[in-house]
Amino acid sequence: MKTKSEGFVFDSKVQWETVGEGLNRKVLTYDGQIMMVRVHFKKGAVGAQHAHFHSQTSYVVSGSFEVNLDDKKMVLKSGDSFYVEPDQIHGATCLEEGELIDVFSPHRADFLKNS
Repeated sequence: MKTKSEGFVFDSKVQWETVGEGLNRKVLTYDGQIMMVRVHFKKGAVGAQHAHFHSQTSYVVSGSFEVNLDDKKMVLKSGDSFYVEPDQIHGATCLEEGELIDVFSPHRADFLKNS
């Protein structure tokens, strides 16, 4: 398994990976300490409630999302962002087709394919 990405990563060369109904992602850049992921949601797609030990920040590139952090819900649109602390239960429902940029620390080893 690769432990880091190339220094320059071109979006056009990274393949989309289907991770759920109406939900696709591209792992862009990473090393052992950090990872950036592009996630595309079709309207109605759900990033199911879950938790992980990683810190996460997410930026709404486009669309709108109802984001749940524990028992708090907010609707976020293009330009908004949110922070997920380690082990916090969170999820998102896409209200209007769009994309998120997720950043994790440390990297999500479970997102990497064996190579």
